Amino acid sequence: MRKVLVAGAGTIGSLLAAHLARVADVSVLTRRDEHARALNEHGLTVTGRAEFTAAVTAAADPSQLPEPHLVIVACKGSDLESLAQRLEGHYPEATLMTVQNGLGAEAVAGAHGAWPLLSAVTFMSGTRESDTRVEYVLDTETWIGPYRDTTPDDARKVADLIASSGLKAQAFDDLRPAQWSKLIFNATVNAVAALTGLPHEPRFAATAETSDLGNLVRDLMDEGKAVAAAAGVELFEDPWEMNLLATQRGHRHSPSMLEDVKAHRTTEIELITGSLVREAERAGAPAPLHTAMYALVKAKEASYS
Repeated sequence: MRKVLVAGAGTIGSLLAAHLARVADVSVLTRRDEHARALNEHGLTVTGRAEFTAAVTAAADPSQLPEPHLVIVACKGSDLESLAQRLEGHYPEATLMTVQNGLGAEAVAGAHGAWPLLSAVTFMSGTRESDTRVEYVLDTETWIGPYRDTTPDDARKVADLIASSGLKAQAFDDLRPAQWSKLIFNATVNAVAALTGLPHEPRFAATAETSDLGNLVRDLMDEGKAVAAAAGVELFEDPWEMNLLATQRGHRHSPSMLEDVKAHRTTEIELITGSLVREAERAGAPAPLHTAMYALVKAKEASYS
């Protein structure tokens, strides 16, 4: 049986760890000792689209966990640097896979070790109810591709493992087209939600009236698509069509950046909108709307204090 370590036990990490524990030997790296103790004692319970409890081995100290074949870094982008520092010097035989929104997570993690790297983004979502319980809400795919010293076959093997656990996954020879599709979608939806206080719901697709929010959402996505074209990336999916489909599902999803703003936490704006703005600058493509959203969310964070 493959040995998998999930680093980060928030919503996405918990969903991955619990499902993978049904088909692999799973350990979980937590931030807090009490979190690890709770997982060791009670396991991880999933509700919603799946109903089960899985046994995992957890610790807050990487040296207390068994050597894995695969490390899945499933923390939020704002916690990535500190988590990568904790992983430094550990698990030299493992392949490491990042699962963060935006661009640049692989380089951040890869700077702290010579692990072979896979890159991934995920659309699944849920609600973390406690240290040991997570609700599985959106059963959408995780997209995986090679990055450093890995091959498309490596990506397919991990996608097959995740799919065998009951989650959805798809492997790509080159993740960038899919990664950019989600980048543009997230940079738009997360920033708009964070600044308006609205969950992702039908108003994000409404365009009939001049004042409708969907007009701004569409303009932001069109700007993002122009940046991708200037960077030489052909998108896997149209972000506007992704937005329409998501709002038609009837689920009022609360994006992570909105949850961070409500809780006065640092958002993932740097890896998401920040990375898009920086790519626009490198490609010489104008991105005034995303630049404005980037500055406004950063100002929102500054307002906490």
